[in-house]
Amino acid sequence: MNDSAPVRVDRPDRFDTKIAVLLREDLEPWQRLNVTAFLISGLGTEVPEVIGEPYEDADGVPYLPMFRQPVLVFEGTKETLTAAHARVLSRALPRAVFTSDLFTTGNDRDNRAAVRAVRTAELDLVGLAVHGPRNAVDKALKGARMHP
Repeated sequence: MNDSAPVRVDRPDRFDTKIAVLLREDLEPWQRLNVTAFLISGLGTEVPEVIGEPYEDADGVPYLPMFRQPVLVFEGTKETLTAAHARVLSRALPRAVFTSDLFTTGNDRDNRAAVRAVRTAELDLVGLAVHGPRNAVDKALKGARMHP
């Protein structure tokens, strides 16, 4: 056995898919964080392959698994968000939405009722999360810019 064998260093994966969040540019900082957290939680439940393995530190303390690929955060105008939503729907990409009405509700049941009460074209979107092939997500988010 050769103890001096080179250690294999794995290269980071280049993912064929993309996870992206698009936020409306006029949100307050606390709203941006809150909307991002809510939106991204939806993708992990519907697209289990984006979830990696659980973590563990050197002392053996376990931690929950997280996404196995980066989450890119973008921003845009209300019009950019509306157009991106339409493109995401036309491509049937897995998605989550956050509407302005959800800032006034206090629980999951009321959140779902608030979205259900509004027709698709009339949703006052403040955030959108999407997962899919890189090119499809890029095309869906056309006109958005990376969040600063």
